[in-house]
Amino acid sequence: MLDYSIDEELSMSKRQGWTLLRNSSAVKCQAMPPLAPSNWPERGSKPKLSSKDHNAANDKEALDPIDIEMEQMKERFAMLLLGEDMTGGGKGVSSALALSNAITNLASSVFGEQWRLEPMSPERKTRWQKEIDLLLSVTDYIVELVPSQQKSKDGTNMEIMVTRQRNNLRSNIPALRKLDAMLIECLDNFKDQNEFYYEARGADDSEKGNNKKKLPTVIVPPNGLSEASRKFLQYQKDCVNQVLKAAMGINAQIISEMEMPEDYIESLPRNGRVSLGDSIYRSITVEFFDPDQFLSSMDLTSDNKILDLKNRIEASIVIWKRKMNQKDGKSTWGPAVSLEKREIFEERAETILLILKHRFPGVPQSSLDVSKIQLNRDVGHAVLESYSRTLESLAFTVMSRIEDVLHADSLTQNQFRTTSRRKPMNETPPAKSPRRREDALNNGPETPTSMTLLDFMGWGQKQSETEAKKDSSKQSDDQNTDVATK
Repeated sequence: MLDYSIDEELSMSKRQGWTLLRNSSAVKCQAMPPLAPSNWPERGSKPKLSSKDHNAANDKEALDPIDIEMEQMKERFAMLLLGEDMTGGGKGVSSALALSNAITNLASSVFGEQWRLEPMSPERKTRWQKEIDLLLSVTDYIVELVPSQQKSKDGTNMEIMVTRQRNNLRSNIPALRKLDAMLIECLDNFKDQNEFYYEARGADDSEKGNNKKKLPTVIVPPNGLSEASRKFLQYQKDCVNQVLKAAMGINAQIISEMEMPEDYIESLPRNGRVSLGDSIYRSITVEFFDPDQFLSSMDLTSDNKILDLKNRIEASIVIWKRKMNQKDGKSTWGPAVSLEKREIFEERAETILLILKHRFPGVPQSSLDVSKIQLNRDVGHAVLESYSRTLESLAFTVMSRIEDVLHADSLTQNQFRTTSRRKPMNETPPAKSPRRREDALNNGPETPTSMTLLDFMGWGQKQSETEAKKDSSKQSDDQNTDVATK
């Protein structure tokens, strides 16, 4: 190897564009970046743009909000794919549960404070429609293969398999969108109403340190709502009630299609009697069963007690179904309980559960439903369940607000009727003057204008006639006696 001096090495590196680095053992070469051409602008100076380039820059600036929205969408989907764990450590939930939580959180932030019967603000409405469309777009790619006919070039028909959106998504997504639009339209219908308003929460309540949110008080006119407003409210309530029933039906159907979690099955007791308790079990297994009478005997004064009853009944239904599906037929029921009786008991429990769900729609979900949702891996089921559940919750909230107004109107009407009935009793007759009172006392019996109760009923006139007849007969008798003496 030839030895070069330091100056020769530097001159060589400048000519060839290489930098020679010396190590203790050998010499290593590293490529230098090419020098910038002389016609390039200096670093830190802005290039001069022509009119064409200037218009292109303005178009790019105009697309900046769209680019920002696209970045937010990418970040949202990345968080869903990672299961809400942006660290990538594998501690996130499943994609189905992440998507379900996203829809639930969106509905909670948009509809969480629907305390009044008033239209949604344009910002909230736009946000809801945009973000729910974004989350529902995932279902467009959940497809199934179905047979289809295709005609070839020579005219022959052949059967091929094509992709189509899954059947339950294709039927339920448009239905849920229709229910969504009906609820928003119902709120928009209250834009022009002016017969009732809301009294905001007072400053005294906030100063007391009570952090519990309080609903605003409904104020109606003193004599109640008009008949037209009352009919309008009742019509809106009926429409929202139909939406509530439809959303509840879809939600119950989707949850029933989800797989039963093994963890939930392992946590169940051995038989339905242990799950229900002796008193409830005896009430359900009687010969003549009335579900309304059974519910009237139960304590349903709080949501926790209703939820506890739902959990017990649902667990017993699962236990009885599994026992009936066992091939060997062995169970702890004993030889006296037949398969027909088990089916009857299961039908009774399902009837009670259905009545509880429709009578108390605002009660939280049961342990079985929560377990199914958390351990579900089907993205399509997760979207349908969460979307229907949010619409069910919104419909229940809107119907509760309508019932608040109708209740306030009923109280006001009852108070108005009570006041109108008491008003004539409180009125006192005008006082008579002393002169009129003396005249009445002095001339009362002789004046023809004074009438007694007997005169009013016609008895006084008959009595006077009889007395006149008696007087005339007496006079005639006296005359006869006088003539006889003479």
